[in-house]
Amino acid sequence: MLPFLRRTKIGVAVVSAFLGGLIVASSLDLTRFGYAQSAAPPTSQEVRALNEQSNAFVSIAEHVTPAVVSIQTERDPRMASTPPRQRGRTAPPGLEEFFNQFDQRRQEPVEGSGSGFIVSKDGYILTNNHVVADADRLTVTLTDHRVFRAKVVGRDPSTDVAVIKIEGSDLPTVGFGSDAGVRIGEWVLAIGNPLGLDFTVTAGIVSAKGRGGRELGALLRDRYAISDFIQTDAAINPGNSGGPLVNTRGEVIGINSAIASPTGFYSGYGFAIPVSLARDVMDDLIKYGRVRRAVLGIGIEDVAPEDAQVAGLKRIEGVKVGSYSPPDDSPAKRAGIEPGDVIVAADGKPVDRVSSLQRIVRGHEPGETIEIEVMRYGQRRKFKVKLMEAPSEQMVARAEDPETGRGEGVSSDKLGIAVEPVSAEFARETQLGDPRGLRIADVTPSGPSHSKLFENDVILEVLYPLPRRTVRTAADLQKVLDRVNSGDVISLSVWNAQGAAAGQSTRVVNLRIGG
Repeated sequence: MLPFLRRTKIGVAVVSAFLGGLIVASSLDLTRFGYAQSAAPPTSQEVRALNEQSNAFVSIAEHVTPAVVSIQTERDPRMASTPPRQRGRTAPPGLEEFFNQFDQRRQEPVEGSGSGFIVSKDGYILTNNHVVADADRLTVTLTDHRVFRAKVVGRDPSTDVAVIKIEGSDLPTVGFGSDAGVRIGEWVLAIGNPLGLDFTVTAGIVSAKGRGGRELGALLRDRYAISDFIQTDAAINPGNSGGPLVNTRGEVIGINSAIASPTGFYSGYGFAIPVSLARDVMDDLIKYGRVRRAVLGIGIEDVAPEDAQVAGLKRIEGVKVGSYSPPDDSPAKRAGIEPGDVIVAADGKPVDRVSSLQRIVRGHEPGETIEIEVMRYGQRRKFKVKLMEAPSEQMVARAEDPETGRGEGVSSDKLGIAVEPVSAEFARETQLGDPRGLRIADVTPSGPSHSKLFENDVILEVLYPLPRRTVRTAADLQKVLDRVNSGDVISLSVWNAQGAAAGQSTRVVNLRIGG
């Protein structure tokens, strides 16, 4: 009996010590009595708040998703087109066409996918330019599995916005919100079709606003690109492009456009085009078929500490003026603004960074005059600048590389070709003589120029519509194309190296303009 009593007394002492420790810890608020080593259960009020937030996300998804579409693109293979007489050298006489048909089938069409959202009951859809650029066929699928053929109404590479159209009535739509009042930390939803997973909804917050410039340098290749992205941590992956970024009221505040990732997949940073910018671009594309963007005619960048010190600024803010663009016809140059000036106000509104200035300027039409206030070596100056219209996509071609003499290829959808200025090297190799004209770099197999124009042909002159004019730059050709409509005929004087060797250097090519 004694050993048993001794063990009982020891057990009672251990239990008493344990309970005493709990009481002491509870009195010191180290832990709640009865819930040692565990968190307190949520209160009914906290549970109700979580339920309300969850239900809000459910309602937003149910409201918006029917207007979100999946876009499937198909592009014909871009094979190098060669004149029949050159291809015929490798085929038995009389069998050239037989062998050529196999050349055309060597490659399969290139397929792609993206997202978009319907903004009008009759079928206008907003998406990204990079989703539909160069596509020969577009197919749109709705959440109710209806499938439509779509056509491109217009697209703008500078903002990465495009408008496409399907034929329908009483289609589901989504409403626009305002990105101006969006706050950092605000909840948002991204909806789209990532990685082949149709109509996916992800949630996150607005991480930053006005992103661009140094943050997205690799994404902004166009000199007229708008650097005013909304940054979000809502998961965005390939296939999400063109889908809506939605606020907690179910309103679109942006178009999901890009991700910053070393792998090409989501890593915490996504970027959306502000809806105010997208709406302006959409309205222009529908009304004019192109974007009428007002610009100052200068290259701009955010201010660095050294820039602020030279300009005489107390704070590091504003926009530094770089070179003139175009060099000889810049509105800012005519007004007296100089490279190195720091723009601190525009149209009476303060300017703290590039995105601020772009927002102010894009609120005006080309031809309007606005006041620009700059700091120049400690002196504040004001200038009246008459805004010009930014060149269109075809007119924005990279300057020639001084070593190779080659310029950036520029596409023309109306002709179904890609062209670039004739380089000195090409002119020398082909014995063209004086470098002039536009070299054809690519021909779309199903386009208006197929079987009529060929790679390395050189467009020398537009013969019709009158007046006749020589073409040396993409801008020269674009001026003519701006005057013609789908179905019109254009006549070109074209030079070809093989033809020159045979004594027939130039030929006249008449083409009917495509859509």
